[in-house]
Amino acid sequence: MSKADVDGNLKANLRPATRLTLGGRDPFAHHGYVNTPVYHASTLLYRSADDFENRRGPYSYGRRGTPTSEAFEKAIVDIEGPLCAGALLMPSGLSAISTAFLAVLNAGDHVLVSDSCYGPTRKFCDSVLKRLGVETSYYDPIIGSGIAALFKPNTRAVYTESPGSLSFELQDIPAIAEAAHARGALVMTDNTWASPLYFKALEKGVDLSIQSGTKYIGGHSDLMLGVVAASKAAWTQLQHMVYTTGLCVGPDDMYMGLRGLRTLGVRLAKHHEQGLTVAQWLEKRPEVLRVIHPALPSHPQHAIWKRDFTGACGLFCVVLKPASEKQVHAFLDGLSLYGIGASWGGFESLAIPFDLTEYRSATKWQPGGPCIRLHIGLEDVNDLIADLERGFAAMALVR
Repeated sequence: MSKADVDGNLKANLRPATRLTLGGRDPFAHHGYVNTPVYHASTLLYRSADDFENRRGPYSYGRRGTPTSEAFEKAIVDIEGPLCAGALLMPSGLSAISTAFLAVLNAGDHVLVSDSCYGPTRKFCDSVLKRLGVETSYYDPIIGSGIAALFKPNTRAVYTESPGSLSFELQDIPAIAEAAHARGALVMTDNTWASPLYFKALEKGVDLSIQSGTKYIGGHSDLMLGVVAASKAAWTQLQHMVYTTGLCVGPDDMYMGLRGLRTLGVRLAKHHEQGLTVAQWLEKRPEVLRVIHPALPSHPQHAIWKRDFTGACGLFCVVLKPASEKQVHAFLDGLSLYGIGASWGGFESLAIPFDLTEYRSATKWQPGGPCIRLHIGLEDVNDLIADLERGFAAMALVR
């Protein structure tokens, strides 16, 4: 067996790090080059009129796929696992989310959406889906099997996000999936926080596993990208929506995403390690009321994390003891190594304030103090902790 041709039995037993290295690669289909080249393509030529009429060949048009997109999508399928029927690329994480919704919903349908979902997801549901005649009901993210009571005769899908955006509740996705499938509904999840490396969404009953490739797949805060992986039950619907709406990703973005995927394992492991170290340090600070990090034993749904997840990323929430807005701003402005900006998943650390009080509709957000979302990057963790100490010192000077 050649190095380029990993046999099926061997491949089935390969560990995630090896899968990330091999996934989608076929060097000798590209003159031996290790990485699949960037194909800038629209028109594809056929050798004869008969070939054209019968669309002979693996590709038909740049928008419908190239060797670059195929390599990336195969790599995603490989890390999602054997229950993945296929994966498709989108121009952004939000595009991946909206496409998943549109793929499985029609006018007159009803969808259940976690109250802890990403803000733009809620906006999409409350505007676009509403305009298209789809009813959205928001539910308590920790409802678990109790979600069965919320189904209507026209409920076609359940949308989950675990952990929840900003608030980090963990959902019992296997229980939710069991209830949904018993009623003929599909399950979607935003799996950006854990990725398939740390949460095997399809194995837990999810039908459409969504990732913002902008975050950890890209890993360098310079890429807009989305990915949707589908179970057999949802694959045809996803394909139809993507191909009929003309969604596609630029070839250079595909290449950068696939390159980022190769180092996802080592980067995520470092984010996990450093994020947990900082979270544990923050739990001991007198200024902190609590730290909401799924991998901490203090997290309310930590048992779900231990059961369903194999790791964590660098993103979590800190609830400060009651403090004024000026004090919170002094803390953030006193940081030198943490940037203040949206998104996350890059190599750099970030810190932003947030308040979900006016955002929730099915639950109430009552954290007990000001909230800060931290993303722990790849800087030296001791430097990051020292920087947080400087932030707290700056905060103490404000009365």
